[in-house]
Amino acid sequence: MENKSKNPLGSKKISTLLKEFAIPSIIAMLVGSLYNVVDQLFIGQNIGELGNAATNVVYPLVPACIASALLFGIGGASNFNLAMGRGEKDGAKYYIGNAASMAFLIGSIIAIFSEIACNDMLVFFGASSNVYPLAESYLRITAVGFPFLIFSSCATHIIRADGSPKYSMKMNLTGAITNIILDYIFIFIFGWGMFGAGFATIIGQIISAVMGAVYLTRYKTVRLDIASFIPRLSVVISIASLGAANCFNQLAMMVLAIVLNKSLNYYGGLSPYGTDIPLAVSGVSLKCMQIMMAFVIGLSQGLQPIASFNYGAKQYARVKEALFGALKTGAVISFLGFIIFQVFPHQVIEMFGQGSEEYFEFGVRYIRIYYLFLFTYFIQPIVSNFFSAIGKPIKGIFLSLTRQVIFFLPLLLLLPRFFGINGILYAGAMTDLIAASVCSIVGLKEITKPQYSKASDN
Repeated sequence: MENKSKNPLGSKKISTLLKEFAIPSIIAMLVGSLYNVVDQLFIGQNIGELGNAATNVVYPLVPACIASALLFGIGGASNFNLAMGRGEKDGAKYYIGNAASMAFLIGSIIAIFSEIACNDMLVFFGASSNVYPLAESYLRITAVGFPFLIFSSCATHIIRADGSPKYSMKMNLTGAITNIILDYIFIFIFGWGMFGAGFATIIGQIISAVMGAVYLTRYKTVRLDIASFIPRLSVVISIASLGAANCFNQLAMMVLAIVLNKSLNYYGGLSPYGTDIPLAVSGVSLKCMQIMMAFVIGLSQGLQPIASFNYGAKQYARVKEALFGALKTGAVISFLGFIIFQVFPHQVIEMFGQGSEEYFEFGVRYIRIYYLFLFTYFIQPIVSNFFSAIGKPIKGIFLSLTRQVIFFLPLLLLLPRFFGINGILYAGAMTDLIAASVCSIVGLKEITKPQYSKASDN
């Protein structure tokens, strides 16, 4: 049996563990978000509004890939840490191996489908006639990297579960730096435009994936053999059950992105701004939002192994302390993001290239209204991921869907009918507030149970 007192997750000071696991996780998420943000920056500066709109049209496939990575990465890591907390070391290795092999397999399937259905997908995603050629060029090259993107993203979680958060950070950092350097070379020196941005991205993703594969050959806490990587139905189901909340959250973002693009396209056409300006502004603001999301989601992922292990070891007071520590930090991050978006919206948009007066006018209004309650954003991702980490996937899935599906989609379909394109902005603001309120209530109901008030066992 695995002695919990010998594992730092069960004995080390919670605040120290949060720093050790959350900081590398946040950096890894920030670095991962750079793949899209840097592409957007270089494309915006080199191509302009239409380039920004094109990346926004392709964007729904990004959460689809991340959803797959989280399904197996978070699911595999959570099961692994829960098993180790219970002392079930022999069976724990299958959660890691199966997660890695399934991630690459699903990535390959998504890549093939994207290449075959590229034209229909872009039309469905809301590409206008002006944006379509640029979006097609970008999608066809980036799709090649989907297996490596999904595998490397999954690997960051299962490597972190092994107690090596710094390695997962280095893995993503190496790929992202490669992407940034090659973006500049391919776009500005070679003049390859959208193709160059996509080509730089997949090279960075391949490098990260290779580093992840190398680590798995020397996994520390358990020995991974060939049998570990052969999918077992029971193991895959268990992995998927605990990764489902994070997966559905990203899939909901994909659905949301598609509906949002179509709504911006339709109601933009009825407004003085036309179709392309709203799409471009939405793309820019979304990439900026990815930076703050990286902090909050990275924080929630750093919480995962701590909460999972201690819940499995029945050290509930430590679980509660870890959750509250993550929420406090998330509150500070979200408030700072709120201040930046409200005070400097013009400067935020300007980072991604120049545009018309109407472009900046709509952009400033979009950011200030859509993200009016951004200071509450941290609650939903942290609380939903917490329930998955402690082995309660149903609540985790429900809470993960509150923002994007349960509340936002109905408001997005309803409010623009009365307020035009402004209704889209109001829908975003209202959703943040409602989702945060619901997650707070469900989270408090869990954490006020008697066992969380008992002293830790160690």
